[in-house]
Amino acid sequence: MKALWAPWRIEYILGPKPDECVFCLPRHRDEDRQRLVLHRAEQCFVIMNKFPYSNAHIMVTPFRHVQCMTELQDHEVQEMMLLIRSCTRILKTAFNPPGINIGLNIGEAAGAGIKEHLHFHLVPRWVGDHSFMAVMSETMVIPEHLQSTYTKLKPFFKTLTT
Repeated sequence: MKALWAPWRIEYILGPKPDECVFCLPRHRDEDRQRLVLHRAEQCFVIMNKFPYSNAHIMVTPFRHVQCMTELQDHEVQEMMLLIRSCTRILKTAFNPPGINIGLNIGEAAGAGIKEHLHFHLVPRWVGDHSFMAVMSETMVIPEHLQSTYTKLKPFFKTLTT
């Protein structure tokens, strides 16, 4: 039997599951660190993935609760794309990954884990980042605690204008 040490997951396993959408944020910023919100713009925000595919996996999502790109207004699409560009720059500066996957899953059939609220994923990638673990054990290893990653990324968003 193989065992992986991931003590931060116990909070999710034993904790209460939210009835409301995890991407519908309260307007106050008191819980931003706890919720892993890195930046709030006018129409959209940047948040870390609590169950990441890779270290520093972040998401850009609109404040408005929409399921599909076709429901977004032009100004929301523009802000999302500008944030995705800024996040790409920040991830490259903060973590120096040789690659970044940027993706959007619309609908459960496309792989959306939370299909009710549109969100883009930005997943930093390194050559061999999951190596044998993903292939042999169907397991990925995240090398840094989420709060450490948050602390490392947050200063890059303080001067972000979009």
